[in-house]
Amino acid sequence: MAMREDASKRAPLQPFEVIGHVSNWNLKGRIRKGRVDWLALDSWIDSSLYGAWERLRNVWSSYSSFFSRFHVSGLRRVFAETASESLTLGAGGLVVMLALALPAFEETNDSWRTAGQFSVTFLDRYGNEIGKRGILHSDAVPLADIPDHMIQSALATEDRRFFDHFGIDIIGTARAMVENVRANDVVQGGSSLTQQLAKNFFLSPERSLQRKIKEAFLALWLEARLTKKEILKYYLDRSYMGGGAFGVEAASQLYFNKSVRDITLAEAAMLAGLFKAPTRYAPHLDLPASRARANIVLSNLVEAGYMTEGQVHGARLNPATIVDRSDFYSPDWFLDYAFEEVRRLMKDKEQYVLTAQTTVDLSLQRNAQEAVENTLRKFGRGKRARQAALVSMEPDGAVRVIVGGRDYGESQFNRATHARRQPGSSFKPYVYLTALENGYTPNSAVVDGYVSCGRWSPRNYSGGYRGRMIMAHALMRSINTVAVKLSLRVGREKVVANVKKLGMDVRKSCSMALGDTGITPLQHTGGYAVFAAGGKRTPPYVIEEIRNTKDELIYLHERDEPKPKQIFERKKIEQLNSMLGLVVTSGTGRRSQLDFTASAGKTGTSSGFKDAWFMGFTGQYVTGVWFGNDNFTPMARVTGGSLPAQTWKDFMVYAHATKNIPPIPGLAIHPNQLQAQNQISRLKQADPSLGTIGSSVRSISPRTRKVLREMRELFEDARAGATGPQDRRAAVPDDSAGDGAPPAPDAPAGDGRRSDMDRDGRRFAAERVRSP
Repeated sequence: MAMREDASKRAPLQPFEVIGHVSNWNLKGRIRKGRVDWLALDSWIDSSLYGAWERLRNVWSSYSSFFSRFHVSGLRRVFAETASESLTLGAGGLVVMLALALPAFEETNDSWRTAGQFSVTFLDRYGNEIGKRGILHSDAVPLADIPDHMIQSALATEDRRFFDHFGIDIIGTARAMVENVRANDVVQGGSSLTQQLAKNFFLSPERSLQRKIKEAFLALWLEARLTKKEILKYYLDRSYMGGGAFGVEAASQLYFNKSVRDITLAEAAMLAGLFKAPTRYAPHLDLPASRARANIVLSNLVEAGYMTEGQVHGARLNPATIVDRSDFYSPDWFLDYAFEEVRRLMKDKEQYVLTAQTTVDLSLQRNAQEAVENTLRKFGRGKRARQAALVSMEPDGAVRVIVGGRDYGESQFNRATHARRQPGSSFKPYVYLTALENGYTPNSAVVDGYVSCGRWSPRNYSGGYRGRMIMAHALMRSINTVAVKLSLRVGREKVVANVKKLGMDVRKSCSMALGDTGITPLQHTGGYAVFAAGGKRTPPYVIEEIRNTKDELIYLHERDEPKPKQIFERKKIEQLNSMLGLVVTSGTGRRSQLDFTASAGKTGTSSGFKDAWFMGFTGQYVTGVWFGNDNFTPMARVTGGSLPAQTWKDFMVYAHATKNIPPIPGLAIHPNQLQAQNQISRLKQADPSLGTIGSSVRSISPRTRKVLREMRELFEDARAGATGPQDRRAAVPDDSAGDGAPPAPDAPAGDGRRSDMDRDGRRFAAERVRSP
């Protein structure tokens, strides 16, 4: 009885004590003297859960009671729900736009203000001045010295609310959208002046939604770091104004031969009209259109309240006149890339005011631009092809032509040097070269049949399979399955390694043999130049030499760059060239065939007809042509053997002004070319002095050349004083600038070395005189 009473008097175990007993039981492996009160444990669990539930109900009741005050119904609920969803979607949209803008913000480093500190005067291959890039700060016009009517004309036309908005003119953008909808066309732009400056500072001129988003964010970034006056000054100094001129001061000198400080209202209106479309309204190209545009600017001045109709009436009656620039031509895409190269070469050298001699041939550049424009004008609309690019260089790497698009004034984006597009079948020669290095020959048997890589299987352009054939015919017909088989058999790693030796980076993939990795036309042309050079690596270059203001030579390509290196066995290159020759004479590139010299090349078409290429070369020039659209929309079944091949031929016919063309390694001399060479040999046998120049021309000393140059300048100044001011950039080329002489008609060329004429820039005529 006592034991029972003691047990009944014992206090019940608390939950923690129960747990302790259970824990001890688990640890010891036996039941201790204390017992587990399972009923108390169950009661504690139940009460805890109930208490937690009650507290949760109280919290929810309080929450509901609080927000019930904001309960709306009917029309007010519709507005509330709409606002709520708008805020949610807006927040998500801001996150997306910020993610798109981050790459642009990464470009805004500490040197963005000094990106324009270089001032470079460019010369062509013959030593004639062809344009400038950058800003010469010592000659820059302060904002206070720019006339009010110039600033007002720019603001009235480009951004009337410039001093009122925060970088993005929401009101102006909305107004432009309304006007564009009314006109069913783009008649007004929505970009503020700050947004345009952001594009000039950091972004490419390509038209895309991603670029517009970046532009808006960067405009806010600029507004936070610059004053309104600084933004305006940068805009007036950096905007492209046509004719290769950047900024209102350079444009004023180009078109009116005076400083912007001295321009009239009519001239200011003409300059302000160039901001929208500098090529379309450039007065040296289309004076009536430029004057019509200036008249619109004068109306804008009145509408904006800057002037009255009476103040602009005189400018309407007496429009601006310009100096004669009818013979002026600026290779703008070439100069843009040359300026990039100068900044790369002169980085960290503390030299900013420079003169650079380039490799450009203005005659070839102008003709290449015309060839591209003619093809697009004739066939572009029907074939849905809006853009094209062309690069031409010599086998030694000297780039003679860079055409980055159809209209530089409309879009300064350089597609020749910066657009990475899929090369399609024009990539196949790199695969075939790798196969030749691994035991294959042009006569090796291959089979056009089914092949797969993972779940992917290629198809031929014309469909079906042709069975057994030799490798040369497979390349000639551009058989996709054979190229893929070769890449798999020899090893895609080897193809990637060879392409890297050519200066390009491609990714290893199942379809890499069909050109699925984007490369630029300049890179692609440089790759084919190795074929024309017999296997020597000759990287494309555009700068011959650079001098500072003291006329000191601080860079010379021939001295400072590595010599050409043999990276492929010449015999393998000759075998490849023999196959590429069949592409032109009997394969997909027949439209490019020349009737005066041998040529080799390859067509290329990407999937969906988004890109069309023709890459080809003779013994003298290597030229690549690309057609496509900036937004990657497909063309109307445009292949590399159509528009690109025809454009390539049109340009190459003009480019070869002589039949004394070096042979292509691995190809026989063209019969017509051989006949012309035999005729020249017979003429030289009759007259050994034919085509030669006396040695006295080569013996001119540097001091004599300098004196002759000064005398020529004096005569030109005297002639200018007698006949009026003329453009000295269009004068006779400086044929006393070097000590070399033009080679004889039968002199050998194409041996990988620059001739004296090319190296020293001597020539007796800037324009080519084509023999009948």
